[in-house]
Amino acid sequence: QVQLVESGGGLVQAGDSLRLSCAASGRTFIKYFTGWFRQAPGKEREFVAAITWTGLTTRYGDSVKGRITISRDSAKNTVYLQMNNLKPEDTAVYFCAAGYAEITTEAADYVQWGQGTQVTVSS
Repeated sequence: QVQLVESGGGLVQAGDSLRLSCAASGRTFIKYFTGWFRQAPGKEREFVAAITWTGLTTRYGDSVKGRITISRDSAKNTVYLQMNNLKPEDTAVYFCAAGYAEITTEAADYVQWGQGTQVTVSS
């Protein structure tokens, strides 16, 4: 299993860009897919994006399609979430997570979770 640490969150203005990182450690030789989720106060956890071990397959949530790109640097065991044209409704805690079966958008299918990083978008 792997341990995940997110970074890169912060306070930005609407229209700005931000890149989040999810660094993995531990048994990184095990093939796993990585997903990003977000949770705003009082709301359900929402799927944002996911990427396979090879980086060849990605999935995006409907609310972020066209504004967010997920990528991975296997040499660094790091997955990135590039977010552009941020909106106030993107404000949330962003979590990365790892799963070991088929790439999925369901939070229940992810086994390891990071502690989260706060993204706040002001209008």
